[in-house]
Amino acid sequence: MEAITVDGYSIRVTNPTKLLWPELNIRKIDYLTKLMEIAPYILPHTKDRLLTSIRYPDGVNGKNFYQKNIPNYAPSWIERKNWRGVNYILLNSRATLAWLANQAAIELHTSFNLYQSENCPSSLVFDLDPSQGQEFEQVIEVAMMIYQTLLSLNISSYVKTSGATGLQIYIPIGEQYDYDTARELNLFFAEYFSMKHPITITIERSVSKRGQKLYFDYLQMWHGKTITSVYSPRATATATVSTPISWQELEKGLKPTDFHLLNIGERLKKNGDLFAPLLDDKKTAENLDPIISFIRKGKH
Repeated sequence: MEAITVDGYSIRVTNPTKLLWPELNIRKIDYLTKLMEIAPYILPHTKDRLLTSIRYPDGVNGKNFYQKNIPNYAPSWIERKNWRGVNYILLNSRATLAWLANQAAIELHTSFNLYQSENCPSSLVFDLDPSQGQEFEQVIEVAMMIYQTLLSLNISSYVKTSGATGLQIYIPIGEQYDYDTARELNLFFAEYFSMKHPITITIERSVSKRGQKLYFDYLQMWHGKTITSVYSPRATATATVSTPISWQELEKGLKPTDFHLLNIGERLKKNGDLFAPLLDDKKTAENLDPIISFIRKGKH
């Protein structure tokens, strides 16, 4: 066991040579080092959001468990927020991130809202989840079609890899709409795209009934639910990272495995944070009032 000091806090690193990604020879101490390298990019996106982590004490090939409640042995200096009886960690500092790395918290999932704005998500999120057997090229095709449609409506959007098999499209809304209204908007877009492209896209929740269609998940964005945080690693054999990409990059073609722990630092130094505009969502927020009026007019 050894101790490191991060921002004035002492953190004990247990089993520093334990392999978390055996195929890549990434040890716990390597993981911690990588997270410290990209912390300036992770933390702005996790700040003040309720954190759910997935821990892999024996590495990505071992058993895992979800952690919502902060354990009672956690240091007192870790920020936390109680919501509906659960004491969540707030990933607001490098020291907290280092402590989580030592806990083998490999996946970092955050709430759609800041805890201060309990009822209002900061972005609409379209989660595009391919069915088994679908190629990633098909996910790209659907994402580009959604992007072009949004452009035609003068709506700006941002895209990132989930780090697994899908893509996630964000529309900043600056906490203008509550969850019920945001769900209304997501359902409208999901139904529109699935009706326009019935062979390619489905909103069918049952996996067994989706066939070879891409699932447009409009339900995930809700109170207490989470999404893979920007720049979160994933428990994949190749140590993929959920990475913002430009629409131009996506159009040219890429794979989720292109972005991983061993190269994400270099990419960020070169390209910066492509999701930075979402951090100032009051400034970049899209006005979706006309669409809401259109939806509600159609119900009467």
